[in-house]
Amino acid sequence: MSDNITLNVTVNGEARSVEIDPRRLLVEAIREELGLPGTHIGCLTGDCGACTVEQDGQIVKSCLALAASAEGSEITTIEGLAESDGELSTLQQAFWDEYGFQCGYCLPGMLFSAKDLLAENSSPNEDEIRHAINGNLCRCTGYDTIVKSIAEAAARTA
Repeated sequence: MSDNITLNVTVNGEARSVEIDPRRLLVEAIREELGLPGTHIGCLTGDCGACTVEQDGQIVKSCLALAASAEGSEITTIEGLAESDGELSTLQQAFWDEYGFQCGYCLPGMLFSAKDLLAENSSPNEDEIRHAINGNLCRCTGYDTIVKSIAEAAARTA
């Protein structure tokens, strides 16, 4: 007898139902059951931001949430940040153009934090950008190019 439950979520605009163990972390369900590997498993303590997704409009570190808690939620993963036609969003394009990534492991946290910041402050200064990405760790120490990328995305949308 299986103790699995059905998780019903909308992921990147698509309704999905998957069978999960009720003890499964959201990050694991996103990667393994939903097949979206862009959400990374990093520290499993909520410190690094590699597992960041947007759940019902809020940033969530998915390593800290049980998948079952997302029942009925709308989730956006890093794969869902692109434009509907598949083109990179302005923010993603700025990261590409300004070399705002190296290995890419930190991108979920950096991009979602930047997206939130720019939604509230369309022209942040360097200190505001650095404060917004606080709580995300870049293993390559590429913070300067990340800050430059976010500033460039703000300039492009101004």
